[in-house]
Amino acid sequence: MQPLPFPIRTECPPGACVCDRDALLQSPDGDTRILQLTQVEEKKLLQRLENIASLSDLRRVQDRMQQQLGIGLTIAPSPNEVRTLRGITILVHEQRGLCRKTRQAIPAAIKKGMDQRPEITYELLNEGGLFGDS
Repeated sequence: MQPLPFPIRTECPPGACVCDRDALLQSPDGDTRILQLTQVEEKKLLQRLENIASLSDLRRVQDRMQQQLGIGLTIAPSPNEVRTLRGITILVHEQRGLCRKTRQAIPAAIKKGMDQRPEITYELLNEGGLFGDS
């Protein structure tokens, strides 16, 4: 295993996570970008997600997460009726090296940001033409 040119996330306690960090480090063709998300960087990311200003801002952060860390994220209205934020589907795609707690914290931070700015939820719902003002 060759050392990585950036600081990497410390490993989780044994049995506490299923991120497969060690297997990722051992794999010669593994995408190690996710390991750049140290706990300090994770806190910054979650803070950024909680303070999103608009849907376009959220989509920009979503794209940056994909480009820089390889984190796939799907944010869309549920196929069923949407009455509250619980009807918004936020899915963090499975990825080797992504901590289980991080996978849970990202949607929670996004929902917190959307809760603070309900207009983001309306913009998301209107992406599919729900309100017909497109």
